[in-house]
Amino acid sequence: MLRILATIKKEWLLLMRDKAGLALLFIMPVVLITVMAVIQDAPFKDYQEVKFDILTVDNDHGRLARYIKQGLGNTGQFNMLDSLNGQPITTEDAIRRVNTGEYKISIIIPKGATASIVSNANKIVNDISKRMGLPSQLPVKVGNDSLNVQVYFDPAAKKAFRSAIHQAIDNFLTQVETDLLLERIRQQLRNKDSLSTDTFPAIRLKAVGLVEQTTSQEKKIDVISNSVQHNVPAWSIFAMFFIVISIAGNMIREREDGSLLRMKLIPGSYLQILTGKMFFFVSICVVQFYLMILVGMYLLPVLDLPKLALGRDHFAAFVTAVSIGLAATSYGILVGTVFSTPNQALSFGAISIVILSAIGGIWIPLDIMPENIQFMGRLSPLSWGLDAINDLYLRNGGLRMILPEIGRLLAFCLVMLGVAAWWEKRRMA
Repeated sequence: MLRILATIKKEWLLLMRDKAGLALLFIMPVVLITVMAVIQDAPFKDYQEVKFDILTVDNDHGRLARYIKQGLGNTGQFNMLDSLNGQPITTEDAIRRVNTGEYKISIIIPKGATASIVSNANKIVNDISKRMGLPSQLPVKVGNDSLNVQVYFDPAAKKAFRSAIHQAIDNFLTQVETDLLLERIRQQLRNKDSLSTDTFPAIRLKAVGLVEQTTSQEKKIDVISNSVQHNVPAWSIFAMFFIVISIAGNMIREREDGSLLRMKLIPGSYLQILTGKMFFFVSICVVQFYLMILVGMYLLPVLDLPKLALGRDHFAAFVTAVSIGLAATSYGILVGTVFSTPNQALSFGAISIVILSAIGGIWIPLDIMPENIQFMGRLSPLSWGLDAINDLYLRNGGLRMILPEIGRLLAFCLVMLGVAAWWEKRRMA
């Protein structure tokens, strides 16, 4: 027990004297999380959270333009602009402004577009009436000229963005054509039975709707993945693993100045020294984790970023933090045991953590990486920790759900300590 307490006291004194190390463990992660959350906020935002200005040129002045303007405007995603500085937007001006990147989208509605839709609806109704033995009364436009609503995008716009906008506009075109067709059908049926003119029921096509439900059977927590939900846990794990630098540096200095030898002379086993070291640095990791959680909950909202949402099982989150701390500390002990000089240990430790974090989904979500990188990323202990946090915070899971990730982290810890013990024994032989 004396060895454990002596080790904890020694590590505490060393940490308090190392001002740069304190900054590395606590201040650097706060700055890192804040910066990464701010710069990645826009890429993580859903289109529903971003408003785009759409230049609209209405050469038709009919129902189609009203449908498109009202439909896109009511989504809350778009500002429909048909004039700039009090002057109506022309086709040439809209194309020029979009091509230069001043605006992202422009919609040009051709003259006669609504009339063409009405004529097509009348033709369909006349064909139906003819088959029913009713007189064809609705006027039909002569000729088969095809008109197209033209959409112009900023040449730098991403393909996914183009596809989403194109699909939305196409849905409104289908909607106006369907509404006009149903209107003509109702009109023909009223003409057939004039007694029911005032009471003729409306025709509706949408008999089945669409509603989004939560996948969890537990109490629903409305959380979506955003820059804060990704960056706070991700970079917290990165900071916890960066404790490798402090651990490895301390262990090498202990060997060089003889303090390790003096501690080994205290009655007891070397395992007690490792236990004290593990307890101290795992505690530091847990403090780091919850400090970053407080940053996500209280500091980032001040910067107009989303507030970090926590799951329902706080005990499972604590177990996860301890497990990640154990994995990080054991890795640091291995690095400090294997390498003989501070330069070797610090260089290898820093570079290896950066690589493990890059492939483990810390910088960007693992799901959007190439498949071969995803396979390697699944082997990273940082990825296991991040998966566990996502299960708790985004999927509203509990301790049972994260047991596989916790098992991998603890197994990684045991393997690292086992290799370190074998290497130390080999060194002493």
